[in-house]
Amino acid sequence: MKTAFEEVMDIRGKATPEDDSVTITGADPVFSTPFRLGETCASVLAGVGVAVSDIWALKTGRPQNVAIDARHAAAALRSTLYMQRPGPDGSFLPLINDSHEAMLKITQPWPTKDGRWFLPHFGLPNLKERVLGVLGCEPNPASVATAVAQWDALDLEAAIDAARACGGMVRSNAEWLSHPHGQALQGKPIVEIIKIADSNPEPLPAGNRPLSGIRTLDLTRILAGPIAARTLAENGADVLMVAAEHLPQIDEHVIDTSHGKRSCYLNLKTTEGTAQLKKLARGADVFSQGYRPGMLAGLGFGPEDLAAIRPGIVYLSISCFGADGPFSHRGGWEQVAQTVTGLCHDGGDGDRPGLLPAAACDYTTGYLGAYGVLLALTRRALEGGSYHVRVSLCQSGMFIYRQGKTAFTAPSMDLTNAERGALCIDTQPASGPLRHLGPVLCLSETQPHWTRPTPVLGGDAPKWLDPNAAAGAAKAAE
Repeated sequence: MKTAFEEVMDIRGKATPEDDSVTITGADPVFSTPFRLGETCASVLAGVGVAVSDIWALKTGRPQNVAIDARHAAAALRSTLYMQRPGPDGSFLPLINDSHEAMLKITQPWPTKDGRWFLPHFGLPNLKERVLGVLGCEPNPASVATAVAQWDALDLEAAIDAARACGGMVRSNAEWLSHPHGQALQGKPIVEIIKIADSNPEPLPAGNRPLSGIRTLDLTRILAGPIAARTLAENGADVLMVAAEHLPQIDEHVIDTSHGKRSCYLNLKTTEGTAQLKKLARGADVFSQGYRPGMLAGLGFGPEDLAAIRPGIVYLSISCFGADGPFSHRGGWEQVAQTVTGLCHDGGDGDRPGLLPAAACDYTTGYLGAYGVLLALTRRALEGGSYHVRVSLCQSGMFIYRQGKTAFTAPSMDLTNAERGALCIDTQPASGPLRHLGPVLCLSETQPHWTRPTPVLGGDAPKWLDPNAAAGAAKAAE
């Protein structure tokens, strides 16, 4: 079987880089799980580094050396947990959202009437109400457990799907791979890069960073999509988040995944909002979205639509279940992907299934999405074309699973305080001082970094930065 890094490099379609140009150190276990989360994520981040190096070599003729530590990569899979703000006495305290913690207590696998397990997802208020409507219960562990126990697992999965809510029956990995949807995903690479239209080659913009001058529209929420765009921002892209005031968010995830970006509000339910987005798209290089399949296409923002109005666009689609197969229409979350692909089945204590101690499917998918975009930008520079990049949480869950397992002994493992301290940086968002993880990938010439702190949602105008002004701001921040 191929290593994780070899599988990542297969997407690039070139010879594996020289041995001394990519260094992956450290090993699992980092957290209390048998799965190799740190090593797998390190391989993906190393791939991101190679793709950034390819772009830099195109611009300057100088490739870069890439380094990543598996322990640092593991930390990046749960970076929200490491965010801190100063307390009354000046010491830094964790940024904890009590309502989010309450949601996680009920978004767990619960036993069903037929002896299986089912995970209902209560992530956002609108989805929470749909799940509660199906179950007919209160949002607390005892009530949810009692309600789930009245159902056979597959019947509940079908009812949740019919209600356009989120959840899944716990499956073993073997069961998933024998399922028609698992089989559909098994025949695909971990990142799909599909050329959808011809266009002239576009040289990479000038600038002192790999993605200087690259404009990215980020229409995603929680977590994979924002991570993909954040990764582009930390390598110099101008990333504009597009949200709407009526869309629910999870505050700590917004804060943690928005470093380096700007943020505007557009209401795509209005003619004015769609017109403004179309204007922005004409000036974009990358369009990243995580809506349910077909939703944006219905508004005229599908990949082919944008390739027609902006030849050379790189369109990133991020989903839970992928673009094909019987579950492709379903919405989903990190925990749902773990539940159906076998990670949750094997992650428990023997008496019950258990979720991973990190959002590994989300973050891995986000980094894979950024990797696909970087490769597509390189192809566009060399041969032209518009590209559709596709990644999914379930595909990432399968990728993590096939890396095998390791043994862990401590009941609760994590980075040491010293390790965390070395990885954290202090920034000054408008909302107040923040201590958080910085970029963990190391490049020899253009070290990834963010030139602006996490923004206020909707705090920026829906327009692109002037390239000259942006270049000056970036230089001043270095």
